[in-house]
Amino acid sequence: MTTANKLTLIRVAIIPLFVIAILLKMPWSRPAALVLFILASLTDFIDGYVARKYNQVTNFGKFMDPVADKLLITAAILVFVEGGQCPSWVALIIIAREFAVTALRLIAANGGLVIAAAMSGKVKTASSIVCICIMLTSLHKIVLFGDITLNTVCLAVMLITTVVSGAEYFVKNHGLLNTGGK
Repeated sequence: MTTANKLTLIRVAIIPLFVIAILLKMPWSRPAALVLFILASLTDFIDGYVARKYNQVTNFGKFMDPVADKLLITAAILVFVEGGQCPSWVALIIIAREFAVTALRLIAANGGLVIAAAMSGKVKTASSIVCICIMLTSLHKIVLFGDITLNTVCLAVMLITTVVSGAEYFVKNHGLLNTGGK
């Protein structure tokens, strides 16, 4: 197993620890969850770098890396829903986009095609990571104006980047839906 794939699996292993940490609701829970989330997010950047630099790109990595990313973001969003920090409809849109883009990639793979990550998808991932980090701190409670908090702004950023990037994937690859990926 390559170093890049090991890093991806470490990210997957951190996810339940992140969820447990935040759900324990102890004084140290949010800081611990933040550290775990940052560590998991860093493995995403490092495993991609290692895979490319040391020619460790594998089919397992191509499959598991995006799955690990989706699991990490989904876990955070669901924890926020449970804690009342994220409306369920926002979570549904974010999670539905992940399923839809994954389905599109599977259709493409069926035809031997690979859909590369679009720049909007990278922006979505990076902004989601930053927003989730903010939402894990007490900063999320800061009132910016009226009754708009930093938490609300973070949710809006995640929602907008999710919808825009999802739309870009489908607009650029709409032909796959008619051809079954061939």
